[in-house]
Amino acid sequence: MSSILTNEGANIALQTLRSINAGIETAKVEIATGKRVSGANDNAAVWAISKTMEADVQGYKRVSDSLALGSSTINVAREAAETITDLLTDIKGKIVAAQGENVDRAKIQSSIGALRDQIGAVVEMAQFNGMNLLKNTDTTAGSGSEAVLGFLQRDSSGVTGVDILVGKNDLSTATSAVAATGGTFTAGAAAATLNATQSATIDTSGITVSAGMAFSLSLYGTDADDSSFVQADMRTSAGASETQTEMAASELAYVARDGDTMADVAAALSRKWDSYATRNDIDGSLLSISAAGSNIAVSSEVTTGADVIAVNLNTLSASAGSTIGGGLEMLADLDVSTQSGANDALTRIEGLLDVSIKASAEFGSDQNRLETQSNFNDKLSDSMKAGIGQLVDADMEEVSARLQALQVQQQLAIQALSIANSSPQSLLALFR
Repeated sequence: MSSILTNEGANIALQTLRSINAGIETAKVEIATGKRVSGANDNAAVWAISKTMEADVQGYKRVSDSLALGSSTINVAREAAETITDLLTDIKGKIVAAQGENVDRAKIQSSIGALRDQIGAVVEMAQFNGMNLLKNTDTTAGSGSEAVLGFLQRDSSGVTGVDILVGKNDLSTATSAVAATGGTFTAGAAAATLNATQSATIDTSGITVSAGMAFSLSLYGTDADDSSFVQADMRTSAGASETQTEMAASELAYVARDGDTMADVAAALSRKWDSYATRNDIDGSLLSISAAGSNIAVSSEVTTGADVIAVNLNTLSASAGSTIGGGLEMLADLDVSTQSGANDALTRIEGLLDVSIKASAEFGSDQNRLETQSNFNDKLSDSMKAGIGQLVDADMEEVSARLQALQVQQQLAIQALSIANSSPQSLLALFR
């Protein structure tokens, strides 16, 4: 049926043209923005995912900034630690020279003093943006390490930042001091006795280390007739148990830093013993004390069932207010002006070199770790950007081809609409 009031063909052609025009507009927007999903109205689910991922990418940029700052700080500390190692090596050369009989020890001591001052200057200058990783004498818990934002972790509860802890390594020459009063003093917190069984281990598993906590080794030998050893030489305290006052004056004391473990304490006390033994002409056959992991190994070749040596590990709580010393504090009073002092200095310098080399190695390891994490973050960020692109970016080749097809369809739709609009005119012939 033909009608002059309703033109179904024109309506269908018009709807088709409108649909094609809408498609053309969509294609033009995709070409202009480069995105097929540019807003929540395009695809709410994809848009929400892409925005979440974009926020994570921005977060990783801040993580990269944090890692770069941390790496730069560690790099300064590592360079300084390596420089200190070189200076200690120079000092060792001076000490070796002082071992001779016909040498000017006063001049050698002066040279050592200059090198020691240089080490102090290097420690003071080894800071980046106010952070110095070569100083660790604060008793505050957690002050022995610095947190560097390493990566973001997303789970069902949200996003959290995960830190990478970088430990400090004190290489200053500050002197420690054990408080003579106050705190909780425990004599013989761990102990071992050498008798016919000439070797033993001081078990420290029951001791928890905290910053500012003091430790000391004390000896109490028993040999009334001095048949196996000179009794007086094997006693560092008046009685079988060391007192806090004696601990404060002991040459075999150490004040722990934040971050120290019992292994660190054992190593420090071992270095103290080596120096003490050298100064007092105590050779390893008489008494040997060394670190064995977190424990302390002791041995003697002269003790018997009757002639015994008791070795005690004494502790003093951090609440006593003892002063924490530097990692190279044994360098502070190093003196080669006498033969015995030169011998002691040679023993000390080996331990001090171990400290600085260990610090350099740890800083190098930490720096490599941050650089590896930074490289991974960059790759992860690139992967996330690629993923976002796949979700929301327009395929320009496909859009271009689609636009050309739609433009052709538009022209045809316009022609169809024109034909549909002209069809009612044919009805006029019926009334002629």
